[in-house]
Amino acid sequence: MLKLLVLLQLTATSMYDDLRRTRHDERGSVTTEHVLWAVAVIAIVGIVVAAVTSYVTSQAGKIK
Repeated sequence: MLKLLVLLQLTATSMYDDLRRTRHDERGSVTTEHVLWAVAVIAIVGIVVAAVTSYVTSQAGKIK
């Protein structure tokens, strides 16, 4: 799980760096940054929800 989070963070960071290097004009840079952060947060929340759901489901199966 940690490896996946690190991979997502590195991907987002490299995408941000690539966008920053190729862009010559600064219009929309704040919007781009906000969108990248929103995508990263949504991905992290999705991973956490999936992990918690999986854990709760496995624990519920053990109830007799």
